[in-house]
Amino acid sequence: MSNQSPLPLCLARLFAGLAFSISCSITASASDSAPATAAEFAPGSGVAVAGSVAHSGFAAAGNSAAPIDPAPARPQGALFRIARDGEMAYLFGTIHVGARSFYPLAPQVSRALADSSQLVLELDTRANGAFELAVRKHASYPAGDHIRNHVSPDTLRRLTAALHAVGIPLSGVGHMKPWLLANMLIGIELERSGFQRTHGNESFLLDTVQARGARLVELESADYQLSLFDTLGDASAESYLREALDDLSSGMSLKKARAVIDAWRSGDADALDALLTDTIGAGTVTSDFTRRTLLDRRNPEMAQRIEHIMKDGKVSFVGVGLLHVLGANGLPQLLSQRGYQVERLY
Repeated sequence: MSNQSPLPLCLARLFAGLAFSISCSITASASDSAPATAAEFAPGSGVAVAGSVAHSGFAAAGNSAAPIDPAPARPQGALFRIARDGEMAYLFGTIHVGARSFYPLAPQVSRALADSSQLVLELDTRANGAFELAVRKHASYPAGDHIRNHVSPDTLRRLTAALHAVGIPLSGVGHMKPWLLANMLIGIELERSGFQRTHGNESFLLDTVQARGARLVELESADYQLSLFDTLGDASAESYLREALDDLSSGMSLKKARAVIDAWRSGDADALDALLTDTIGAGTVTSDFTRRTLLDRRNPEMAQRIEHIMKDGKVSFVGVGLLHVLGANGLPQLLSQRGYQVERLY
């Protein structure tokens, strides 16, 4: 067991993948006190929250300087080759935000992409319509309701202060649920530190394969991903928000973001295994939700879906959040149990 502090949930989803990263856009209406609409939280429109989650830059960002210096291409994350009875796929552990200096990816990834005829991602992060509907359904309170009815006065005070610090009045986002606001705030901090959705692995992979007309296949849907947060009742959702506020005020969210991104960039197996332990071993609402819902529930479903996709005979490049490919319940182990030969390329 690592002695490091647990990875904040919003950072865990950088790697556990809700590939839209519960992305949100802080638009003019939010800063003008008018309630933001679901359309303003579309994946292509603005703030992509580090928790796993959509495509594009943060409208509220102030500093876009990349936090890590450019380096020669080297193994990043983890890459596997999956094969059975003539079927083959590559499995790559991704992060959903990044910096220009993260590219190009390792030569092994480039070769795997060139060898593949279709790209498989958790979802299409550029499809706005489905995401807008999912936000209305799962991330917003019904008309007339407000977050003040679902959290304590102290939590509301802390949230209001955190929003004010980034120029957002509560009146503009008070109809949104605590988990979405938590993701939004951490996402803004990461964007201001130079980690952007536009430089996340999914964006790079989409650009690469779509330039040559390759097919995109989704493992999940926006509705399903946001529905996972329906399992958080008011008490757990408030704890989720308070933990995010704690991470922000202590500086832990950014510190841990840099640490886990360094682990991904290193491609070091021991460092990546330690990352998983730090993420799910803390016994908090954050770590329990990550383990129980984001990993243990989704990984078997993803493995089944990957098996179904591979049966079409096409070579697939599968990109999923990094935590999905780590540990005893990770996709490589689950696919091995289904009879596939799994080779770690790095």
